[in-house]
Amino acid sequence: MSTKPNILSGFLDRAAPPLGIMLIILSIAIGATTGLAAVFFIKLIHGIQYFCYAYLPALLPGLDIWAYLLIPVIGGILVGPLIYFAHEAKGHGVPEVMQALVVHGGRIRARVAAAKILASALCIGTGGSAGREGPIVQVGSAFGSTLGQILNLSDERIRNMVACGAAAGIAATFNAPIAGVIFSIEVLMSGLQVRAFGNVVIAAVSSSIVSRIFLGARPAFEVPIYSLVSPLSILLYLVLGLLAALVGIMFIRMLDFSERMFDNWDFPQLLKPAVGAFGLGIIGLTYTLIPGVGVPEAVRDQMDNPILQSLPHMYGSGFEFIETALQGSGGLWILLLLVFLKPLATSFTLGSGNSGGVFAPSLFIGAMFGGAMGHLFELWFPSISGGAGAYALVGMAAVFSATARAPLTAMLIVFEMSNDYLIILPLMVAGVTACYFAQWLHPESIYTLKLSKRGIRFSEGRDMDIMQGVRVSEVMKVNPVTIHKDKPLYELMSLFQESNILGFPVMQDYSKLYGIVTLQDIHKLQSREDFSPLGMTVKDVAIENPITVYPDEPIWVAIQKMAPRDLARLPVIDRDGSKTLLGVISRSDILRAYDVGIVRKQRGQIAEGQTSLRNLKENGFVEFVLKEEDNCNHAKVKDLPLPQTINLVSIRRGGNVIIPRGNTRLESGDVVTVFGKLDDVQNLKDLLNTCEIKPQS
Repeated sequence: MSTKPNILSGFLDRAAPPLGIMLIILSIAIGATTGLAAVFFIKLIHGIQYFCYAYLPALLPGLDIWAYLLIPVIGGILVGPLIYFAHEAKGHGVPEVMQALVVHGGRIRARVAAAKILASALCIGTGGSAGREGPIVQVGSAFGSTLGQILNLSDERIRNMVACGAAAGIAATFNAPIAGVIFSIEVLMSGLQVRAFGNVVIAAVSSSIVSRIFLGARPAFEVPIYSLVSPLSILLYLVLGLLAALVGIMFIRMLDFSERMFDNWDFPQLLKPAVGAFGLGIIGLTYTLIPGVGVPEAVRDQMDNPILQSLPHMYGSGFEFIETALQGSGGLWILLLLVFLKPLATSFTLGSGNSGGVFAPSLFIGAMFGGAMGHLFELWFPSISGGAGAYALVGMAAVFSATARAPLTAMLIVFEMSNDYLIILPLMVAGVTACYFAQWLHPESIYTLKLSKRGIRFSEGRDMDIMQGVRVSEVMKVNPVTIHKDKPLYELMSLFQESNILGFPVMQDYSKLYGIVTLQDIHKLQSREDFSPLGMTVKDVAIENPITVYPDEPIWVAIQKMAPRDLARLPVIDRDGSKTLLGVISRSDILRAYDVGIVRKQRGQIAEGQTSLRNLKENGFVEFVLKEEDNCNHAKVKDLPLPQTINLVSIRRGGNVIIPRGNTRLESGDVVTVFGKLDDVQNLKDLLNTCEIKPQS
C-alpha cells in the first residue's frame, strides 16, 4: 500500500491526538468491525446451510442422501475462483497471518477479508469440514492491517493492529474474549508484550459485545457441571493428555500429507477444492449408511438448528455433536470412529485448497477422543473416573493444545465456552502435558508446519532463517568491560554500580577467558547467612567455563545456546582452543542482528530462501530451502546430479541436523547446506529443478 499521505493520515498528523487515546479508538474500531464481520459470517453460513440442506432437498426430493455428496462438490467448485482471486484465502488462514506479522511487517492485502468470508462461508455452509475461527482471525487481522496502512503507521503499530483483529475474531466467534486475547499473544505475537496488551484486550471486549448483541450471550456449549470425583482422577487426565498428544500429531500429519498431495498434483488449481469436497462427500455418504450414527432423540430435540440434525457429524464445524459428547450421550464406537473420520474429512477439505479453520476441527477431535476415553475410564475405573462428558471437555483442550502448541489458549477457551470452573485443574494438567509431549515428538505445530515448508522458521516471533545470514562477529561488542578473576569482590560490586552492566566476562590473564559473572550471582551470594565479602575474590562467585560462541557462527546458534537457561549474554571466543576472548553478544545485539538481516533481505542479499553463511572469494558454504515444487524433492542423495565441484554437507530438518548419506531422502522444508565453487553453487538449485532425476540401479 502506498505510504503517501491521505485524508485520514493527514488528519491524524494535524490533530496529533495522545497516543493512548488514538490506540483505544483504533482498537474499538477494529473490534467492533470484526464483531460485525463475525456476525455476518455466521449468519451467512447458516443461510447457506438452510438453502443447501433444507430448501434444496424439499425442492428436489430425488436428491435424498446424494445431497451429502453433490452439495459439497458444488461448494468446492464455487470456492475455486475465490481462492484464485486472493491466494491467501486458501487453507486455514492463521499461518498467513503469522507470515505477515513476521516477514511483511503485518501487511495484509485488503481483498483477503472479502475473499476469505465468501470462500469460507461457501465451504462450511455446503458441508466442508472446517472451522469458522480461522477465517474470522484472518478477516480481523486484514482489517487491522489495512487500517494501520491507511494511517501510515509504523510496522510495530501495524502488527499491534493485526493482533487486535485476531483477538477480536476469536472473541466474537466463540464468545470468548479472554481466550481471544491469549490466542493473539500466545500464537501470533509469540509472547506477552505489555505495550500491546491493553489494545488487544479492548479490541476483544468490543468485538465480544457486538457479537453478544446480535447472537446472544449464552456459552457456546451447554455443559453439565463436572468436578473431580477423586484426587486420583488427575492420573486419568494425565493419561488423557499424553494420548491426546498422539491424536494431535496424527491430525497434523494427515493434514500435511493431504496438502502435499494436492500441491504436487498436476491438476487445475481452480478444481482442486471440488476434488477435495468429493472426497469429503464420499466419507459423509458412507457415514450416513452406518446404523446407529444419528443424534439421540433427547439431544436432537434440544438443538437450536434443526437443519443440522441429519447432517453427517464431520460436516461443518461439528459444534452440535460436540455438545452431544460433552453431555456424555455419544456412543463409544461412534466417538472412536469420528476421531479418525473428522481429521480425514478436514484433510480433504483444507488440503485441497478449500477455506476454513482448524481450531474447531481440533476441538471436535478432542471432544470425540476425550468422550471415548471417558467411556473406557468409566468401564475400567468406575470409582474414580467420573462422567464421560468431563473427559470430552478436557479432551478438547488437550488435542487443541497438542496441535497449536498453545496450552493457555486451550484451557481458557474451553473454560469460557463451557463456563465450568470446577474442571480447571484437569484442563491444566491435560493441556500442558499434551503440549509438551507433542512438542517433543513433533517440533512443528499445525500452524508453523505450513510455514516451515515455505522455508520460514521463526521463534519468539522472529524469522530464524533471517538470523542465519548474520554472523556473531558482525554484531558482538568487540571491547567488552571485563574483570580479572583475582580482583577483590568489592571491586566487582563497584564495577556493577559504575557501568550499569549486568554481567562481565572474567579473565585469567589479559586475553584468556576464565568465566562469567552476573549481578544475579552477587544477589545469590548475598542471600546466604554466612556471606562476608572480606577476603573474597571474583573467582569465588564467577561461573567457570561458561557457554560460549564463535565469531563465525550464525546468530541462530547463539539463540539456541541462550534458550535452555534463558541466558542474557554469551562470551565470544576464538576457535583455536586458546579461550581468547574476542567479544560479548547480548540479547540487544541479537535484536540488532535481526534488523540487519531484514535489511539484507530487502536488499536482495538473502533471496528466495537462500542464505549465505560465508562469502569467500572462490569457495563457500550456501544454504537453500527445498520447496514442494522442486524436482529434487523426495529424491535420494545418491540420485542427485551433483557436480564434482560441489559437496552436500548437511540437511537441517525440523531442528535436527542430518549428515546426508546415499540413501538419505530430501523432503520439502529441508535446509540443505552445500560447499563448493560459488559459481557452481549458485546454479545448483536451477540444475536440480530443470534436470530429470533418475534412480540409480
